[in-house]
Amino acid sequence: MSILSLENVGKSYGNVHALRDVSLSVRQGEVTCVLGDNGAGKSTLIKIVSGLHPHTSGSLLLDGSPVSFGSPRDAQSQGIATVYQDLALAPLMSVWRNFFLGNELRKGFLRTLDIASMKRICAEELSKMGIVIPDLDRPVASLSGGQRQCVAIARAIYFGARVIILDEPTAALGVKQSGVVLRYVVKARDAGLGVIFITHNPHHAYLVGNHFVILKLGRVVLDAHRDELTLDQLAAEMAGGDELAELSHELRGADPAKVVSPSVVERGSVEAPGS
Repeated sequence: MSILSLENVGKSYGNVHALRDVSLSVRQGEVTCVLGDNGAGKSTLIKIVSGLHPHTSGSLLLDGSPVSFGSPRDAQSQGIATVYQDLALAPLMSVWRNFFLGNELRKGFLRTLDIASMKRICAEELSKMGIVIPDLDRPVASLSGGQRQCVAIARAIYFGARVIILDEPTAALGVKQSGVVLRYVVKARDAGLGVIFITHNPHHAYLVGNHFVILKLGRVVLDAHRDELTLDQLAAEMAGGDELAELSHELRGADPAKVVSPSVVERGSVEAPGS
């Protein structure tokens, strides 16, 4: 059974339909990749699943039962955690403080911070993800992009996440740091979590994904498991295969005499066609 399912979910903002009849399932120990270009509806999907916005049609099911989240904290209390692209980390605060931000451990009659326990737990949870940070007092801004992603993912797992939504985790990273994050995604999957990996990069998605959903203008245009398509097919669908083929045919049929070299235009030695 799926941990989390969307059945014909739609979201409208007045006359604007951001999502229409979107269905997907998130299973334990699997990575469900949701791909799409800008404006495809990925952000709206995140907001619905994370409890930020309610859906206007369809059903959201948790463990097979209909559910409606009133807030992100409500979703988090039921095991749905979201790691946003900006990570929601405080750059100037230490690693361990960021790990427990909003969920600090306290002790004694005066309810003082239990710093020793928080540092110990933070180190243990990060080590489970395969990362060792010798100085947990260093500001999180001093970590690499991949390490910051790891802190956010490990934090979500520790606080009881069953489903983790990753919002474009590799969008602002280079090749090496993207590889680090993808390894952490696999570790979260292997730990038995359901992962929703939001991305516009089919190559990153194909490396870690078990199930692929492509959105276009708020609708699902592809829903397939890994053994049903190749990377080339996924990339072509993501890029709009039919539209690219039509554009390629149009460009090949252009009249070479009317195509002006960019270098010639820069020198200003000719006028643009039709001028």
